[in-house]
Amino acid sequence: MLCPFCRHDDSKVIDSRDSAGSIRRRRECANCGRRFTTYERAEARSLRVIKQDGRREEFSRGKLLASLAKACAKRPLPTGTLEKIAEDIETHLMDTGRSEVSTRVVGESAVERLRDLDPVAYIRFVSVYRDFQDIEVFKETIEALLSSEEPREASSQLALLPEDTTIPRRPARRRRRRPSPYQANRP
Repeated sequence: MLCPFCRHDDSKVIDSRDSAGSIRRRRECANCGRRFTTYERAEARSLRVIKQDGRREEFSRGKLLASLAKACAKRPLPTGTLEKIAEDIETHLMDTGRSEVSTRVVGESAVERLRDLDPVAYIRFVSVYRDFQDIEVFKETIEALLSSEEPREASSQLALLPEDTTIPRRPARRRRRRPSPYQANRP
């Protein structure tokens, strides 16, 4: 920290305090001995996304999480998986060092992670994200997915019961009738 009086770069901190979203530090110059105050604020890096129509808006992790949740609705996924994916995508975007990214980059990151996670969620997300207009495109996407992965066991889903299995029912209990208090006194 440069001294504002003698421009020397060595100073020591005498006192530190929190002050309305920043840290107030009282310093003393090692060269001239004069004291001065500095304020330190954490720089909030903002990430903006560029929409397809050219509009720019703040990146919203909530929007990303909501779209992932729609694609993965009623799928047998471990708790916290979607939050982890959203966190990974946001971290990846921040690590690029860019202040603006295209929504296409965000969407393709989500597509890659869903492809590895769950094929049904992947198809759901891609059909909306890539705006499928034709059933043929749907079919081609499913065929490409099937040809690129090995057959999976349905271990994450419940097994179906065989049709000939009957579930034994308990016999109905017979209820004993209690006499009504009005009928008990009748002859």
